[in-house]
Amino acid sequence: MFRIITIEREFGCGAAAVGASLAEHLGWKLWDQRLTQEIARLANVSPSAVKRCDERMDSRLHRLAKTFWRGSYERSAALGSQIFDTDRMMTMMQQIMDNIAREGDAVIVGRGGPYFLRAHADAYHVFLYAPRAEKIRRTMADGHSREESEEMVDIVDRERAAYIKHYFEADWPTRSLYHLMVNTAVGNEAVVQTILNTMHLVAGSPKATDYEPPKVPATSH
Repeated sequence: MFRIITIEREFGCGAAAVGASLAEHLGWKLWDQRLTQEIARLANVSPSAVKRCDERMDSRLHRLAKTFWRGSYERSAALGSQIFDTDRMMTMMQQIMDNIAREGDAVIVGRGGPYFLRAHADAYHVFLYAPRAEKIRRTMADGHSREESEEMVDIVDRERAAYIKHYFEADWPTRSLYHLMVNTAVGNEAVVQTILNTMHLVAGSPKATDYEPPKVPATSH
């Protein structure tokens, strides 16, 4: 029996709304913005600091600065003794994900959920995607200009792919991880029903995969 749903997604395909609908339908806890807030609480930083690291690589300049100051006395003055960056966030994420999984009854949107929870047999993994034109349309509907929407659709997924490659040594999306991949152009309601129906159909069935993620996410040196 599945007690967790993870939703990985292409940018602009409507995954946040689908996740919220699933959580509401099931009466489960939604871990989307709530996950950002939990990381911020545990790291004692602002949610905005977490969002800057969310599913993207640190900027080249910041990574060079960390390398330059590593081991230096001046590091604490220049960058702070407890830097919050993607590397630090990733050291926290496995524990947070495991805690969510133990509690169960959760819908997790993004944040590498299917990679972190690969070993959890009660986690149902979904990947959502859409044609580029549909993703641009949805992003514009959220209040962005066409130019902004086109840029975000093209850039954000490249950042997510780099994030997954660096921290999990895998290509994104790793198709063998997912029980289901759905095109959201059919509409959110149809997507939600497809996920629920398929989840109940495959409950208890084994899922073959040829991908084993690193036990500890890789960090930069």
